[in-house]
Amino acid sequence: MKKIIILIMISLVGNIIFAQNRIDAEKLVNEGIAYHDKGDYEGAITKYNKALELDKDNLLALAEKAFSLISLEKYDEVIKCCELAIEKHSMDEGLKNVYVTYGNALDGLKKTDKSLEVYNAGIKVFPDYYQLHFNKGITLYSIKKYDEAILCFQQAIMINPKHGSSHNAIARILNMKHKRIPALLTFSRFLILEPSSKRGIENLENVKLIMGGNAEKTGKNSVTINISPDMLGDTTADGKPKENSFTSTDLILAMSSAMDFDKKNKKKTEVQKFISKFETVCASLSETQDKNSGFYWDYYVPYFIEMKNNNLIETFAYIIYSSSEDKDVAKWIKAHGDDITRFYDWSKKFPWKKS
Repeated sequence: MKKIIILIMISLVGNIIFAQNRIDAEKLVNEGIAYHDKGDYEGAITKYNKALELDKDNLLALAEKAFSLISLEKYDEVIKCCELAIEKHSMDEGLKNVYVTYGNALDGLKKTDKSLEVYNAGIKVFPDYYQLHFNKGITLYSIKKYDEAILCFQQAIMINPKHGSSHNAIARILNMKHKRIPALLTFSRFLILEPSSKRGIENLENVKLIMGGNAEKTGKNSVTINISPDMLGDTTADGKPKENSFTSTDLILAMSSAMDFDKKNKKKTEVQKFISKFETVCASLSETQDKNSGFYWDYYVPYFIEMKNNNLIETFAYIIYSSSEDKDVAKWIKAHGDDITRFYDWSKKFPWKKS
């Protein structure tokens, strides 16, 4: 009986020590994160190593150590940390970011195929983690597999509609491929999420270029509209629109852009012209929605049609122009705080299409 009591006591003491070690290790990890956030990656790693001395194979310590190591471009060490974490913790939820870091390290070593294998392995375990899809897309983008990359970014935003980087990546690819209307919608969604960031400033310029259409003033009383072959038809053999075809809206935008040079619009500000043209774009999308199909029609178009139906285009325009340093824009924003709140309340509740 005494032996049994002694064994129980030993077990209890062991559990208490283990629990205390874990608590102390987590404190050290939090200290390490503070060092990392200040850019002291070596100091952070020192803290994580001390945490691992107290609690061997601690998942949080391994994950954060790998993250700091990748900031130092010590990719081989990152891989060791990630492989150990995956081996010791199997299906633990905390491995989501470990797979991301692991794939990033392999990318750093230019081992693209292995990187994709890691992302795929992570997606198999955590299919609803948008960062895995996004990072896989970045890897595919780096090897110019744009169509495959864009599918990954689409999956990421269906999981997390607020992920600006995925919207940004889709928009950049579409713009590169001269898919003007879906690029416009995607850039616009990004600008709602990040209107004043560095990327927001860059993407506002992209939106301005698209909204300029193909119209240019070529004489005192003449405007030339350059019509590309893509605007004249994008149909299947039976005459139906192809998936993600926006030819009619693209043509309408080009025609409405010519109105920028009309005398009656001469006194309008740039934002006011944008509002008028964007409302025309949304009206066209609404009229042709039932005849078209594809990801951009299913995902983005309903958002912008509902925006127009709720009379929110004006607020949207001033939000995305907020980085323009235009005094009229700043004045409008200062005077319309309630409208901006209303816009974001509506946007937050919008039922985005899920995968």
